[in-house]
Amino acid sequence: MSQQNMVMDKTEQFPWMDKSLSPRERAEKLVAAMTLEQKIAQLHGAMNTINIYDLPSMDEMNMMSPEEQERLMAQIQVQRHVKGIEELGIPRFRITNGPVGVGMGDGHPSPPATALPMTIGLAAGFDPELAREYGDIIGSETATLGQHVLEGPGVCLHRTPIAGRNFEYFSEDPYLSGVMGVEVTKAIQEHDVIAMGKHFAVNDQEYERFRTSVELDEHVLRELYLLPFEMLVKDGDIAAMMSAYNRVRGVYATESRYLLNDILRDEWGFQGYVQSDFWSCRSAAASLNAGMDHEMPDAKWLNETNVKNALQDTSLEIETVDRALVRRYTQMFRFNQFERPYNPGEIDAKGHGARSRKIGSQTAILLKNEDEMLPLDPKAYGSIVIIGQSEFVDDACNGGGGSSKVTPLYTVPPVEGMQNVLQGLGSDSKVSKFTVASDLSNLEEAKAAAAKADMVILMAGLVASEGFDLPTPNMLNDQNRMVDELLDINPQTVVVMKDSSPVMMPWISKAKAVLEAWNQGTEDGHVVADLLFGVVNPSGKVPTTYAASESDLLYAGKPERYPGTDEGNGFPVIRYSEGLNMGYRWFQSQGIKPLFPFGYGLSYTTFELSGFSVTPEQTDGKSPITVKVTVTNTGKVAGAEVVQVYLGIPVQGQPPKRLVGFQKVHLEPNESREVTITVDPAATNHPMGVWDYYEHDFVVRPGEYTVYVGTSSEDTPYKGTVVVE
Repeated sequence: MSQQNMVMDKTEQFPWMDKSLSPRERAEKLVAAMTLEQKIAQLHGAMNTINIYDLPSMDEMNMMSPEEQERLMAQIQVQRHVKGIEELGIPRFRITNGPVGVGMGDGHPSPPATALPMTIGLAAGFDPELAREYGDIIGSETATLGQHVLEGPGVCLHRTPIAGRNFEYFSEDPYLSGVMGVEVTKAIQEHDVIAMGKHFAVNDQEYERFRTSVELDEHVLRELYLLPFEMLVKDGDIAAMMSAYNRVRGVYATESRYLLNDILRDEWGFQGYVQSDFWSCRSAAASLNAGMDHEMPDAKWLNETNVKNALQDTSLEIETVDRALVRRYTQMFRFNQFERPYNPGEIDAKGHGARSRKIGSQTAILLKNEDEMLPLDPKAYGSIVIIGQSEFVDDACNGGGGSSKVTPLYTVPPVEGMQNVLQGLGSDSKVSKFTVASDLSNLEEAKAAAAKADMVILMAGLVASEGFDLPTPNMLNDQNRMVDELLDINPQTVVVMKDSSPVMMPWISKAKAVLEAWNQGTEDGHVVADLLFGVVNPSGKVPTTYAASESDLLYAGKPERYPGTDEGNGFPVIRYSEGLNMGYRWFQSQGIKPLFPFGYGLSYTTFELSGFSVTPEQTDGKSPITVKVTVTNTGKVAGAEVVQVYLGIPVQGQPPKRLVGFQKVHLEPNESREVTITVDPAATNHPMGVWDYYEHDFVVRPGEYTVYVGTSSEDTPYKGTVVVE
């Protein structure tokens, strides 16, 4: 039999395999051929897990060691899939976690992959092309491993620096998060892999995430927290969304028709499907009616008993069940997942590692560099010692605990990486390390090691995890004391931070040079050495503000803002009473000077801006605004600067500035380039818009809009005005 005849026979047997039909038509034909039992079996995952209510409490999780937490996660993350139905040609639907690489996928143990820099680090790159390359690696590896879905990107915002999943999310700014998330989404889906935006919505903390209700005004929800999700839908054509654990205004996100239907589908035009976060589904009929389409990881709610009972008492209609399946199958047909056989291949570990190294080197932030201490001369030091606690000096800082943790194909530890880079630069410097005990019991020995060395690289930081928030924004294990005392020993000391989120730096005045490298993953050792010795010029910018003091944070002295109060509801309620004043908006609205502001970052070279212009000076509020400025590299080495455009909205209650545009520019010494940034009122991020309760939409108010241009939220030397008539 010819191949053409075989295809025709299969199409006759399975009409939904006719590729001349649209993905939705194929999905509808498939669902029409299914029995009720088959439909129900496809509404949920097939993981054999412990019951959610048998999980430890958050307090108990906080008491566990990282090793105990990982063992627990391994126990509950056994298989992530929906069983196939061979007689209908439905493949086993394989789902893997993200968003910092291919995390816990279908299979146990999870297949190894490239451990990429944390998402917060990617955002620090302020470069959509970098995000596209990041997503391309993830999409490629997901496809290579035979998985159908990558649970990412995550675009919740960094409302507090202690949130456990900040490392999985981009930043405190909705526009930056949206731009980067859209590019990651597009790149993943180019590999015929479903990207899944998460966690919808306002899942901005881990504390009591199964119970908490988030209370916030509609304009705050729209202008900040939903904005990056809207961009994923409208600009990224994302195929799936993951609903959050928490309640939103008293209703679980998985049961919120307002979120899952009215906003996501009716207003934004989302055509994909909604999956529950693991165990975030709390009902059968209510969840499906609201617009949740798929329960993971098991059938706690969408099982035969519950669904059939709901159909019988008419709290659920069969058309709603069909709708949920059609939505998911449409995306599977869209990405050719029914035709693709399961044939996992081998990841190009070295090739993807090299790309990860490139990405990582573009995301690190030079926070401080007194007397141009950095870059270091690779041939100037006979002995270099790396000092820090085990998590940061003994192996690559893979970071990110919880379900998104990647099992790396390989890692480059700090000493090995530095030795490799120095050797490549023709240096014979000797590199050693000293591991400081977590209780600082050998701190005196560490001081002795620092005193003997010609150069000290002091590594410290924070590795956060899903499941619980940090107790404070300070580094754990008394690392502030460790850094503070070691900075007194040897004047030739550089501090390298390896963080999941901004931390307090009470010792900052003592440090001459501070480099924020983030949790770099696979290529940690190479990336840090490349930056320290000037192989690469740092060009990252702060994606989330570093506060100078804990008392400066928006929730300080405000328990209703975090961790929430009971208020007689029987569950914690967190009130976003700060309104729009979150992130850099908070610091600017309160007149608080941060330690390092949003958008800030130094370089080994210097830049100047000139030739600023804004046109037109008057507009109807519908026409685009064009901002131009020339950037010149006035230093001696090549580097990159990020031009940032902020807007002051002439509406009462609006923060002083909002980011509406940015562009990263790479320049050789003495090179100049004109940068043009367009602010389009019709763009999905509504750059000039405010939420109008009466119109139930974004509107552009008349008035005088202030356009700020500079290189950070605080450093905006150029200012112009545009009058909206």
